[in-house]
Amino acid sequence: MSRHRTRTRPPVTLALPALLAVAFLLLPLIGILSRTQWGEVGAHLTSPGVVQALRLSLFVSLWALGLSLLLGVPLAWLLARVPFKGKAFVRSLVLLPMVLPPTVGGVALLLGFGRRGLLGPWLEGTFGITLPFHTSGAVVAATFVAMPFLVISLEGALGGLKQSYEETAASLGASPVRVFFTVTLPMVAPGLIAGAALTWARALGEFGATITFAGNLPGTTQTLPLQVYLLLQDAPEAATSVSLLLLVIAMAVLIALRGRWTGTPVAARSAAAPATAADGAEAAAAEAERAPGEPLPTAEVPAGPRDCGHWPLHATVTGFNELTLAADPGTTIAVVGENGAGKTTLLRALLGLTPRAHAELRLGDTDVTALPPHKRQVAWVPQDGALFPHLNALANTAYGLRARRVPRAEARREAQLWLDRLGVGHLAARRPAQLSGGQAQRVALARALAARPRLLLLDEPLAALDQTTRARVRHTLRTHLAGFGGVCLIVTHDPVEAVSLADRVLVLADGRTLQDAPPAEVTRHPRSPWVARMLGRNAWPGTASADGLALASGGRLVTAEALPEGSRALAIIGPEAVSVHRDRPAGSPRNVWQGSVREITAVGSRLRVLVGSAEAPDLVAEITPEAAAELGLVDGTKVWTSVKATEVTLVEL
Repeated sequence: MSRHRTRTRPPVTLALPALLAVAFLLLPLIGILSRTQWGEVGAHLTSPGVVQALRLSLFVSLWALGLSLLLGVPLAWLLARVPFKGKAFVRSLVLLPMVLPPTVGGVALLLGFGRRGLLGPWLEGTFGITLPFHTSGAVVAATFVAMPFLVISLEGALGGLKQSYEETAASLGASPVRVFFTVTLPMVAPGLIAGAALTWARALGEFGATITFAGNLPGTTQTLPLQVYLLLQDAPEAATSVSLLLLVIAMAVLIALRGRWTGTPVAARSAAAPATAADGAEAAAAEAERAPGEPLPTAEVPAGPRDCGHWPLHATVTGFNELTLAADPGTTIAVVGENGAGKTTLLRALLGLTPRAHAELRLGDTDVTALPPHKRQVAWVPQDGALFPHLNALANTAYGLRARRVPRAEARREAQLWLDRLGVGHLAARRPAQLSGGQAQRVALARALAARPRLLLLDEPLAALDQTTRARVRHTLRTHLAGFGGVCLIVTHDPVEAVSLADRVLVLADGRTLQDAPPAEVTRHPRSPWVARMLGRNAWPGTASADGLALASGGRLVTAEALPEGSRALAIIGPEAVSVHRDRPAGSPRNVWQGSVREITAVGSRLRVLVGSAEAPDLVAEITPEAAAELGLVDGTKVWTSVKATEVTLVEL
C-alpha cells in the first residue's frame, strides 16, 4: 500500500539562506573540479614526490588509526560506562583538539614532547626517542587531532546500548573483559567503524599540527597535505590534482558512512519481534518444518551434565529493599507486588548490579557478597530477555557454558538440548531478529537454565508467551525446578505462575516484606489489596468495628466474623460471591449497594462485571453469559449488588 506524504512548502525566509549555505559549501568544490586539468591528472598523481608523500600519508594515518583504537576505545568506554569525578573535564579534554587551531595544537605538542618540552628530554635521554622532525612525530600529531572523532563516535554508540546485555552476560559467568570483547564491541560495531573511518580520514588530511610539530621533511614528515602546500607555490595545476585526490577520499568516507557519525548499536536494529497471540501458531507452523526423526521438544529431553550439589540461600538486603530472605535448596519463590515495590531491585541486588540496594548473600557454604556478578553463579532472565543480537539462538544459549570454559562442542550440545526442551530447538540457527517475542523469551530462559547457576532469577520470564505456549513452558520449568539444587526467584504478575510454580509467595511493598507464605495461605488470606486483586478477588481495606468493617473509602461492610475493634483489616470478597440484580434484592443479604456497570470482560466461560457505586468501592462480580443476557447488562446499566456477610473474609493487617 502506497503512503502519501504531505508536502509543505518551506518559507522563503528559511529556504533562501539554506540554499545560500549549500552554494557557499559547493562553490569551492566546483572550483577544484573546473580547474582540474583532467588530461594531466594521472601524470601529476604518479610523480615521484606525490607518490612518496602518498605512501607516507598512508603510513602515518594508519599508525594514527591504530594508536587511536588502542587508546581511544578504552577512553570511550570509560566515559560511557564509569561514573567518576571530573568526567566533564575529561570529555572537554577529548574534544579540545577538534576546536583548537591545528597550529596551536602543534605548538602544544612541541611544548609537551619536544626536545625542550615537559616529556621530550626524558624520552630522548631514557629511550633515545626524538619525536619532532621525525615520522613518529607526524604520527603523534595526526593521532592528537584525529582520536577525538573515534572517542565521540564510540561513546555515542555505547551510550545507546542497553546495559542489560552486558549485565546478563556477566550473570552468565563472563568476566568484564570477555563481556567487552564478545558482547559490547560486536554490538557497537557500527559506531566503532564510523569513528575509525572518520579518524583515518582526519589523520590522512592533517596539516597544521604536523608541519608545526614534525616539520616538512621529504620522505620523513612531508605528507600529502604538505605536498599540496608546496605544489601551490611551484605547480598549481599539480596541487589541484592532488587536492582532488584528497577530496575524493574524504567524500568516499562520508558517503560510505551515510550519516552514521555516532553509529547505531546492533540491538536498536535487530530487536526481537514483539510478542503476539500468534506465537503459538508460529510455533506450530515451525513444528511442521522439523526434519523427520528430530527430537520433539518435551520436558523429558535430558538436560546434559550439570553441577551436582545443594545451595540453600540466605540473603540480607539493605538499601531501598529492607528484608531477610532464607530458603532451602529446591525452593521456588514467587516475588509479587505492584509497580515500584522493589521486585526487580531485589533481583539486581542479589546479582550485585545496583547501588540502590546491597545484599549480603550466601549460597550454600559460600559467601558471595564480595564477589563480582560473573563469579556468583547467579543467572537471571531480565524482562526483555536481552538476547545478544549478533549471536544465533544456539550461540546465545551456549554463552554461559563457554564463559565457564566448557569445551565448545559440549557447550553447543547441551545448549541444543535445552532449546529442544523449551520447544525452540528447530530455531537454533536463527538470530533474535528472526524470532517472535515468545520464541526469544524461551531462548533467553534456555540460556539461563543452561548456565548451571546456583541461584536462578527470573524477571517475568513467561510474560511474552501466548497462553498455550506459556502452559507448556511452565510445565517444563516446573519439571526442571523440581530437581534444581539451588533456589529460584520468579518475579511475576500472573497468579497462575505464582500458585503453580512457587513453593512460597513473597509479597513486597515499598521494598519491604508484606507477606511471605505458601501460595495457599496467600490465596486464602492475602495481606495486600494489590495481591488480592491479582488473584481475582475484591479487596477492601478498613478498620474493624463491632459489626464488621468501616471502609477506608467510606461506608460499612457487615461481616460474620469479628476482629478486635479498631484493628486494621482487609475484607476479601470472591467475585463469585457477588450477586447482581436489576432491582433491589430482598431476603438475607445484609450488604446491598446500588451502582452502574462500568466494564464487562470475558474470563474463560464466564463474564466479569465491574460495578461502580457511590456507597462502596468498585466491586467485581462473576456471572455467566446467560445471566448477563437475562439482566440485559451493558456499560452504564443501573444495577444492585449484594454480598452475604458469611461470604466476606477478614484478614488482619
